[in-house]
Amino acid sequence: MAEPSTDTPPARSLIRRMWFDVVLWKRIALALVLGVAAGLVFGEATEATKWIGDLFIRLIRMVVTPLVFVSIVSGVASVGDTRRLGSIGGRTLGLYLFTTAIAVTVGLALGAVFRPGAGVDFAGVAPRALGEAPPIADQLMGIVPLNPFQALAEGDILAVIFFSILLGASILALGERAAPVKRLFDVGADMMLVIVRGVMETAPLGVFALIAWVMGTSGIEVFFHVFLLAVALVVGCAIQTLVVHGGLLRFAARVPAWPFFRDIPDAVIVAFTTSSSAATLPVAMRVAEKNLGVSHTVASTALPIGTTMSMDGTALYIGLLTMFAVQAFGLDLTVTQLALAGLTTVLVAIGTAPIPSASLFMLAAVLSSIGVSAEQTALVVGFILPFDRLLDMTRTIPNNTADLAVAVTVAKWEGELDEPAYRARPVE
Repeated sequence: MAEPSTDTPPARSLIRRMWFDVVLWKRIALALVLGVAAGLVFGEATEATKWIGDLFIRLIRMVVTPLVFVSIVSGVASVGDTRRLGSIGGRTLGLYLFTTAIAVTVGLALGAVFRPGAGVDFAGVAPRALGEAPPIADQLMGIVPLNPFQALAEGDILAVIFFSILLGASILALGERAAPVKRLFDVGADMMLVIVRGVMETAPLGVFALIAWVMGTSGIEVFFHVFLLAVALVVGCAIQTLVVHGGLLRFAARVPAWPFFRDIPDAVIVAFTTSSSAATLPVAMRVAEKNLGVSHTVASTALPIGTTMSMDGTALYIGLLTMFAVQAFGLDLTVTQLALAGLTTVLVAIGTAPIPSASLFMLAAVLSSIGVSAEQTALVVGFILPFDRLLDMTRTIPNNTADLAVAVTVAKWEGELDEPAYRARPVE
C-alpha cells in the first residue's frame, strides 16, 4: 500500500513562501510603497478601498481594551513584591515625563529655528473653533472609574489601567489564595497575544488601503503647503527618536541602540499608518516581548501606561504649533511665558487621547496660556487641519518609540531584560 503523500500542495507552498515566510515588517513596508503608488495613480478612486483600512484599525482597536486589562493584571500579579511594583511604575512615569519635556523643548527650539509661522496669511482660512480643554483636575478625576465595567465597555484606557493595577495588586497581596485567578489572567494574556498575532497578518492589507486613501485624497502636494512646518516636524521626530530615545538606551539602559531600531519596524509602521498610539499598543507589546526581550511584567505595565501618558510626538508638535502661532500673530514672548507654555504642553500631552489629530484639540489650552485668543486659535487650527493627517502620521512614530525605549530601559534597571534576546535578530 502506497504511503500517503506528505508534500505540500504547490499553491499552499507558494502562499507560504510569498506571505507567511516573509518578515511582517517587510510585507507592511511593501504595502506602504504600493499604497503610495496606488494613491497617486488612481487619486480619489482609492476612497473605495478605505473600508479595508478602517476594518484593520477596527480589528486592532477591538483587542486594545481586553489586552490592556488582562496584561496589566497579569503583569502586576507577577511582580512578586509590591515594592517592585512601585519601583517599576515610578521609574516608568519618571522617564515618560523626562522624554516628554525634552520633546517640548525640541519643538519650541525647532519652531524658533525654522520659523514656520513667519509671514503666514490667514486670508481665506476657515476658522475651526475648538471646545475648551478639560481642566487638569477633571482629567485626574477621570482616572478613577465610577464603574469599572463601564470603563471596559467604553474603552476608557486610563480608567481601565487604574482598575487593572488595583486588581493585580490585590492578587499579589493574597498570594497563594489568589493563584487560580492569577493563572486565569496569565492564560488570558497569552490568548490575547495569539489574537494579536492573527490580526497582524491583515496589517499589509490595512496599510495599503489607508496609505492609498491618504495619498489619493490629499495628494503628494500636501507636503509642500506647510513645507517648513513639515520639515521642522520631521527633523524634530528624527532627533527625538534617534538621539533622545537612542541616547536613553545607550546611556541609561547601557545597551546598544542598533538592535532596538532594527527590531521595531512592525510597531513603527503600524503607528505611522494608523496615527494612533492606542491602535499600535497590541503590536508594541508583541514587539517588546518577542523582539526586544522585555519581560511580560514590565511590558504589560509600561506600555499601556505609555499609550496615554507618553506623547513625545504630540508634545513636540504642540511646541512647534505654539511657535507657529507666536510668529503668525507677531507675539513677543518672555522666557517665563515660554517656560509656562512648555509646562502646559507637557500636561496636555499627557492627557491627550491616543487617537488621530487629538493634539489639535488640546492646543487651545497651551495657546491660551501665552495670550492667544480663542478666535486666533481657531484660525491656526483651520490652517493646519487640512494637512494634519500626514503630519499626525509622522508624530505618532516618536510616541511609539518612546514607549518601547522606556520599556527596555525600565526592564534593564529592574533586571527584567533578556539581553541576549534583545541583541539577537528576532526569528519570525
